[in-house]
Amino acid sequence: MDYLQLSGKRFLIFGVANKKSVAYAVSKMLIEEGSECVFVVQNESVLERASKLFPNSVFFTCDVEKEEEILELRRKVGEKFDSFDGLLHSIAFADYSEGVKPFHETTKKAFLQALDISCFSLLEIARAFADLLKPNASVVTMSISTTRMASENYGYMAPIKAALDSSIAFLTKSFSSFSQIRFNAVAPSLLKTSASAGIPGYLDSYLFAEQVIPRKSPVQTEEAAAVAVFLLSPRSSGVVSQKIIVDAGMSTNYFDKHIIDKVLDVE
Repeated sequence: MDYLQLSGKRFLIFGVANKKSVAYAVSKMLIEEGSECVFVVQNESVLERASKLFPNSVFFTCDVEKEEEILELRRKVGEKFDSFDGLLHSIAFADYSEGVKPFHETTKKAFLQALDISCFSLLEIARAFADLLKPNASVVTMSISTTRMASENYGYMAPIKAALDSSIAFLTKSFSSFSQIRFNAVAPSLLKTSASAGIPGYLDSYLFAEQVIPRKSPVQTEEAAAVAVFLLSPRSSGVVSQKIIVDAGMSTNYFDKHIIDKVLDVE
């Protein structure tokens, strides 16, 4: 039974790096549902690793910081494929090489680079592939569960994700002039991915989240991926311009007595 109506569908996937990637989990589920996935990775180095994960699939490379590479990607993809039923944008980058800094000390260079890769790339990719997306296609990006929690170690990426969240509404509106293409975001809380490992102090935050979540176990990458697969499917056609939070109830449990007692050292 093809409940999600994904059999025979084709999706363009940005962001697979390894088996811990959200994009990997999404793609694996899509393929299991009978879909075809076409992959775009950053460079040849990533291609060598990622292509082994899906050896029967087509891969392209593109550095989304370079507009000319996005345009060249569109040309190459268009030569092989005539249309796509959806697109996954699972791309983000922030330079934490200098460690944690107060937000007001964020450099312009670091902020704009992260904004370009993590947010503006969605707009550029959507524009470049607009004519290859079917009129009712679904575009899904990866956000975070909250951009209002001022996590010191996550720093300037939260405002950038806030810009990404806003972009899905504006892109949906813009595309509505010629199609029914919809844009949505999956917003998980802390996940154990390779990308997150580069964030200073992330492990401590992850372990804290594990305690705050009512079930006392963290959100799994597959749980976030499953929501993305649903949003890419025709079954979610009524979900438009939305940010779907996947935090296993963490945001409702910050005042858990167990946590309070630990902080106050209550016997």
